[in-house]
Amino acid sequence: MRILLAEDDKKLNELLTTQLISKGFSVDSCYDGEEALYYATQNIHDIILLDRMLPNMEGTMVLTKLRREGINIPIILITALGTLNDKVTGLNLGADDYLVKPFAFEELLARIQCVTRRSPIINQTILPTYCDIYFDNTSNTLTGPNGSCTCSKREGTMLEIFIKNGGQTLSRNTLLLKIWGPDSDVEEGNLDNYIYFVRRRLKAVGSRLKLRTIRSIGYCLLEE
Repeated sequence: MRILLAEDDKKLNELLTTQLISKGFSVDSCYDGEEALYYATQNIHDIILLDRMLPNMEGTMVLTKLRREGINIPIILITALGTLNDKVTGLNLGADDYLVKPFAFEELLARIQCVTRRSPIINQTILPTYCDIYFDNTSNTLTGPNGSCTCSKREGTMLEIFIKNGGQTLSRNTLLLKIWGPDSDVEEGNLDNYIYFVRRRLKAVGSRLKLRTIRSIGYCLLEE
């Protein structure tokens, strides 16, 4: 699961980022509202943790703009403003939850689990099976007609994306953003390498699925 963390307190940002990564999340962090809006509009995150009082653009404005643009990623507002009116305002603007500072990390984890569990976006896109393969993201294991094989974390991320979007063409830029994140300076040749690795994994488990190159666009997982 990829999280966008927008928090201008550098120490808290770094602490939360470290804690979330230790729990297996991928985290992209930023420190102001304009950055948060830019990253969020890439629509590559599963949940956004959004501080309300951000420089350059307040979190409530970021939230308002995202909802107006039809971006329905689950958002938890994290803020020191904890009056009833503050909470009601945040929720009415489209936040899925509201967490008042200071808070225990365990509570944040529980809120993340609760919000993502009830999110229709996430629940509709979690498709661990497609055609004749199954991918277990807890063990990074791909299973097909001829057995199973263990994948690297990056291979697993790519496989899960293709499985969730089976039959759809994904652009190279979309894959780079979803797998390496918006801040990565990864070379496009690395994407080609992992496309090759994933094709080998599909062949190893005997799948009839093929990862096809769609010229000048990207790739598509198709059944033969």
